[in-house]
Amino acid sequence: MTPLAGGSDCARLWELDGGIAFLNHGSFGACPRAVLLAQQAIRDRMEHEPVQFFARDLESLLDSARQALGAFIGADPAGLAFVPNATAGVNTVLRSLRLKPGDELLTTNHAYNACRNSLEFTAAALDAHVVAAAVPFPIEGPEQVIECVLARVSPRTRLALIDHITSPTALIWPIGEIVRALNERGVETLIDGAHAPGMIPLDVESIGATYYTGNCHKWLCAPKGAGFLYVRKDRRTEIHPLSISHGRNAQRTDRSRFRLEFDWTGTDDPSAYLSVPEAIRFMGGLLPGGWLELMRHNHELALAGREILCRALAVAPPAPDQMLGSMAAVPITDGSAEPPPSSLYADPQQIELLEKFGVEVPLVPWPSPPKRLIRISGQLYNRPSEYHRLAEGLIDILKTVPR
Repeated sequence: MTPLAGGSDCARLWELDGGIAFLNHGSFGACPRAVLLAQQAIRDRMEHEPVQFFARDLESLLDSARQALGAFIGADPAGLAFVPNATAGVNTVLRSLRLKPGDELLTTNHAYNACRNSLEFTAAALDAHVVAAAVPFPIEGPEQVIECVLARVSPRTRLALIDHITSPTALIWPIGEIVRALNERGVETLIDGAHAPGMIPLDVESIGATYYTGNCHKWLCAPKGAGFLYVRKDRRTEIHPLSISHGRNAQRTDRSRFRLEFDWTGTDDPSAYLSVPEAIRFMGGLLPGGWLELMRHNHELALAGREILCRALAVAPPAPDQMLGSMAAVPITDGSAEPPPSSLYADPQQIELLEKFGVEVPLVPWPSPPKRLIRISGQLYNRPSEYHRLAEGLIDILKTVPR
């Protein structure tokens, strides 16, 4: 395949609506046509002879897919398990923990809402407590993250759920330094790396976290339903899948209990998992410099988009350039005093931007309604003109909002 230049030259490779400026790759990703075709071929094989596929072929197919993913993210395949998404990975770890009354689960105010809910649910069931470190945004630099997190560690802190790249504020956190500091304090770490694979170079093993979970459907551009959980070697016997199935009492000795339990949790469609190698190969071939050039391109696009928005809104950039990957968040004028019925994609002005200006972009409550951020994404199919279009739409709709 001939490498592409990005923008309109590349947009044809996706199924996206050409009439919409899709500046929200960060929420659900977007899978290229070629990868979807590869997934369909796997599904055709599965339906051609289901018993052959599930009972005889699937195990080796999963092994191959894990090998490709492990090489890409720097993780030992023996410690990798496919899960539907990072939220499932977080829940898998939390469900396996054995907490004592009074134990503390540490997180931050930037945590993804679904994962924060998982922490609260786990803590309530086991008489534990959730402690949230308040990290500022706007922010001056990564050292503030480290200081804020460590300030909330106590002798009762059992586990810290920390984002690698935050969802609402789009910040890359100094995850290696945080993990090392928590390890020194005897605190286990669960890293929510939902946005990291495909956005930034990743070496999971060198981070040293107890657990690391991520998505393949976002910046890796695999089909929906492909995520992973990495468990450090010393904890693999203690973590079990959300669905307990045949692997629990399997008598086989040729594979680890971790592998036997996670590779079969019941009949499902594994084609998203098995398409991950094709997503890695396809996306890595779109630019002459491969994945590193793609990551650099998307980073520069996000920075350019943020500059356009900050200039239009007359606000200063709220974070250093080096704390951003392929997304950027900017504070905007407060919304209505009444929060929308749901905080997820229900802001009426988000709908107005889509319907009136043809721009799909999230307006995120921060730190809580009516305060808000706008978060943009930069992917190979995006163009600078789309951020100008967004800026014009924001100026139009925000001028009527009370300041």
